[in-house]
Amino acid sequence: MTEKNYTLQNASGQSVELPVKSGSAGPDVVDIRSVYGDQGIFTFDPGFASTASCESKITYIDGAKGVLMYRGYPVEQLADKSSFVEVCYLLLYGELPSGDQLAEFEHSIIMHTMINETILRLFNGFHYDAHPMAMVAGVVASMSAFYHDTTDIQNERHRDIFAHRIIAKLPTIAAAAYKHSVGQPFMYPRNDLGYAANLLHMLFAVPAEDYEVNEVAAEAIDLLFLLHADHEQNCSTSTVRLAGSSGANPYSAVAAGISALWGPAHGGANEAVLRMLTQIGSVDQIDKYVDKAKDRDDPFRLMGFGHRVYKNFDPRATIIRGACHKVLDQLGRVDTPLFDLALRLEEIALKDEYFIEKKLYPNVDFYSGIIYRALGLPTSMFTVMFAIARTVGWVAHWTEMITDPEHRIGRPRQLYTGPDKRDYTDISKR
Repeated sequence: MTEKNYTLQNASGQSVELPVKSGSAGPDVVDIRSVYGDQGIFTFDPGFASTASCESKITYIDGAKGVLMYRGYPVEQLADKSSFVEVCYLLLYGELPSGDQLAEFEHSIIMHTMINETILRLFNGFHYDAHPMAMVAGVVASMSAFYHDTTDIQNERHRDIFAHRIIAKLPTIAAAAYKHSVGQPFMYPRNDLGYAANLLHMLFAVPAEDYEVNEVAAEAIDLLFLLHADHEQNCSTSTVRLAGSSGANPYSAVAAGISALWGPAHGGANEAVLRMLTQIGSVDQIDKYVDKAKDRDDPFRLMGFGHRVYKNFDPRATIIRGACHKVLDQLGRVDTPLFDLALRLEEIALKDEYFIEKKLYPNVDFYSGIIYRALGLPTSMFTVMFAIARTVGWVAHWTEMITDPEHRIGRPRQLYTGPDKRDYTDISKR
């Protein structure tokens, strides 16, 4: 990391030299930590869109070029050659595992998939129509009450146990939330199945008959999880870091991340895609709604197109598109009108000059929503699936923060615009 200097001058004419740091990739950053102490001023950046809140070695994004890398590896290469569990190891430990290391890691994940029976009974306390994200957030927050003997955040072994536990148990918790919502018996995990296959088994198997995992579905889930595993300092990841910066137990930090992910502007985007497709209704209505989307005065917006970070194309969407079409072909398009509508909308977006000029390409949320619908999941479970995938990214960032010797409790500042000092008026005189 190289350093340069940037001169800042305040309104009084005082100047201060601020170090400029260069990372291994991406824009330089101006180190403003001394600005308040030296100048008595804060910086102002709503949404932190131009603020680097931390130094990280985990994920790199170049939105202008459509680049996403985990630990330096392009996501395209990982999607082609790796698996979600191997990527979990990479994100947690910084390097790709050897064959023995991967086998040991996979075994540890498999052996941690069971959840305490008392945790399982917690689901009976939720109303039958509770949103699955509400159940998952609540149950994850409760986990520190069951595993409090291994939540010393300064203990490396405890951090490792937590990481393996939460990655392994999230699918079990998610599937239990789904089973509760549809009134079916809980299905226990099976140690003879892979990560994605085991999740599908727990979601869709019933005790009354045998269930055979569809390999195409399992491959699609594994790929989606790999592509969603991390995405730099997004809202939910920043939430996990901020909650964890207080020294809170890691289960509560992850529960905070799950709650942040639930928001429609973040993890709920793939739900919004299905609601949009349902609103459009049929293929013969597409032209009408495309025209509405192009009209600045019309409140209608096409969901699943374009991305806040990726200004060119979403590399994850390019990868998942093939898997989406494969799933639809394999599963026979059980919801044919909706899927035909989605594919026609995709075709228009890839050819229409308006979409091309505005760089409104289908993003990963567009395809993930279609895949989850094709697999038979209700829209309320879409964000839960996202949470399963993103958990490893949250854990990797939480671990990186906890082990950073310079880490401090998060404490954003503000520009106060309220009343100046005023004296209390007795209630009889108001």
